[in-house]
Amino acid sequence: MITLRALNRATLARQMLLERSSATALEALERVAGLQAQEAKPPYIGLWTRLATFDKNDLLDIVRSREAVRVTAMRGTLHVMSTRDYLAFRPGMQPVLDAAINSILKNRGEGIDVDAFVEQARAYFRGRSATFNDLRAELEKTNPGIDIRAAAYAARLKLPLVLTPDSAPWGWTNDPEFTLASTWLGVDVPTVDLRADDATPNLLPLPHREGSRGTSGGGFPAFILRYLGAFGPATVADFQTWSGLKGAKDAFERLRPQLVTFIGDKKREYFDLPDAPRPDEDTPAPVRFLPDFDNLMLGHNDRTRVIKDEYRQRVATANLRTLATFLVDGITAGTWKTEVKKKTAKLLLDPFEPLTRADIDALVDEGERLLRFIEPEAKGYEVSAR
Repeated sequence: MITLRALNRATLARQMLLERSSATALEALERVAGLQAQEAKPPYIGLWTRLATFDKNDLLDIVRSREAVRVTAMRGTLHVMSTRDYLAFRPGMQPVLDAAINSILKNRGEGIDVDAFVEQARAYFRGRSATFNDLRAELEKTNPGIDIRAAAYAARLKLPLVLTPDSAPWGWTNDPEFTLASTWLGVDVPTVDLRADDATPNLLPLPHREGSRGTSGGGFPAFILRYLGAFGPATVADFQTWSGLKGAKDAFERLRPQLVTFIGDKKREYFDLPDAPRPDEDTPAPVRFLPDFDNLMLGHNDRTRVIKDEYRQRVATANLRTLATFLVDGITAGTWKTEVKKKTAKLLLDPFEPLTRADIDALVDEGERLLRFIEPEAKGYEVSAR
């Protein structure tokens, strides 16, 4: 048996949220299986809140040296992840990306030859970096009357692309440039489907513990093992929600002899790596600030281990944003945002329930540190709770 609180502590440990890690930025990205990066700033905050020592340049440096990349990955969303994880994960993402293409083209795809647009986009990006506004303008020249946005979107999901870093403060402008992943990385991106039993992409590390040297092999099972290392214990449905991949039940069954299992509430079965950390459920969990779109909010189908069901609508907005949140005793206790007025940086907390004085004091202390990281040029710092 495993309790909800024990699931919470295990996931916090894997996500480096029980105590800050001494890992490097690159090691941290692999331990959490990438950080969602729909916008440029969130992965920086995600690393800051997880690492004992983190400077903005720590992420910028590994992106510019091409050890890490910002790319389309799980669920068809943008992530920052290590290059070796991208090369291993990207092939298995194609079924998810194809499903997204079919969904968007369902009512908009008349006259769109996806393969032809992919080849046009490949030729356009070969040897150059360009924005998708640039690509759409190019496609429109030779394809008048076509839904260019839908065509470009399809090309974006079919073609392995990297968002190239620039001189913007957080590494990318709001209209970033893309280029071919094969050109940027100097290697071909594998095309084998991770779901195939005999798929053998690059070996995937299992960095769920400091100094771990284990690997999870190749294929669809390797993808599952990496997920469990970052988010376990977890159900089949949890993995499918995180990855966007369906049909994982058989792969879990093949892995069963290598895993341990638990029964949780509602008789759900949870799978996990035998040697992964599962701290005592009474382990203290300090307050933590998480950025928009953080892994912790998006890593499971049943998210009650980190947020009460009645508050999920306060975090997920109608325009598909996942708001920045803060944790108290390991559970999502509210949302936060920042603003700068008259050179004073302010952190505004919107708690779901009344906070204790001790919790407020801890949030103010941690919040001031966060503000100094986000707004180092400010002349003053304030944290306030509604």
